[in-house]
Amino acid sequence: MAQRHLDPTDPAATGPVPADALAAYLRAQATEFLRALRLHRETGGGAAGATAESVDAARALRRSARRISGSLHTFRPLLEETWAEELRPELAWVSGTLAREHAYQDRLERLLRALQRLSPQTAAGGDAVTARRGAPAVALPAPALPDRGTSTGTGTGNLTVGAAKAGALLDRQLTLARTRAHSTALQALGSARFHAVADKVAVLASDVPLTPAARTTDLREPARAAEERLTDAVAALPLVTAGSPYNAAALAAGLSPDPSAHPQDAPWHQVRLLLRLHRYAREVLHGAGEAPMDVRLPAAGRALDRHRDASEAAAAAAAAARTPRIAPATAYALGVLHADQRHEVEAARFAFQQAWLKQPVGAGRGGGDPW
Repeated sequence: MAQRHLDPTDPAATGPVPADALAAYLRAQATEFLRALRLHRETGGGAAGATAESVDAARALRRSARRISGSLHTFRPLLEETWAEELRPELAWVSGTLAREHAYQDRLERLLRALQRLSPQTAAGGDAVTARRGAPAVALPAPALPDRGTSTGTGTGNLTVGAAKAGALLDRQLTLARTRAHSTALQALGSARFHAVADKVAVLASDVPLTPAARTTDLREPARAAEERLTDAVAALPLVTAGSPYNAAALAAGLSPDPSAHPQDAPWHQVRLLLRLHRYAREVLHGAGEAPMDVRLPAAGRALDRHRDASEAAAAAAAAARTPRIAPATAYALGVLHADQRHEVEAARFAFQQAWLKQPVGAGRGGGDPW
């Protein structure tokens, strides 16, 4: 069993935390869900040109749905079983459906920025795509890339030739995916399934169905169990390998033509999920935004978000490179882009390792939603 790091300055470490704290937390998150849903509708969240207010409302809707779903998972022995098991996956469906559209937009902007960074002489077409989406242009010296034997004569030349077409191809594919995700989200928000979820959350805002045994249960125990699952999962990660910012074995595997998910990524994604559950459990014990800070968590969470984003961007570049009948220079640029994002994956793992090995400190207060 991995060593636990329960914060010794945590007030919950000195006395039991009753089930009323869980009920209060769930009611607060349900109220936030309903408030965000109302704001999303009032600001025209379903329109093609969503406003900043509607985007913020959708983010708040996803955030509260994640917290409710995560808390139902961590504290499920204290809640009416049938009710919790029905609501938890439905909230995960809501959060995932609403997140997909923005994930495609962020992925495209990430890839276009990377293309500009790798090829500062990218043709105007690629620059225009990035400018249209508001992504900042980044111009760094192009890396010394190996010659691939095409007519341009140098690796850097090959990348410059193919980068604009690669950017245009990614723009078409990911914009289409984003449009489909937007349509799916609209259909979901108007569906009977979503209305059933909203109705259950509305009831939750006033009535939390605790079990009779919950009245005598200390919430610290399921919260500790969530922390132990996290620390065990982290202990199983190859942190020694991640201690080097260049994991050559992982990069070689990442360049495989196999379209399936990268085999090394799944355990890291699981740690990211468990880190969120641990964080939400801490919020339940103290109230959202009031949990004493473990200084490892924000940096570790950001590193795992970066890991997820880079791995998904690499997969998108690889998928684009498998498009039939694309020019060799375009395929080459996409291959370089894929390798660049897999390097970002390795850098994120290194950053997580550096953050996690810091000693947790209980001083200070955490607030907001940094990741």
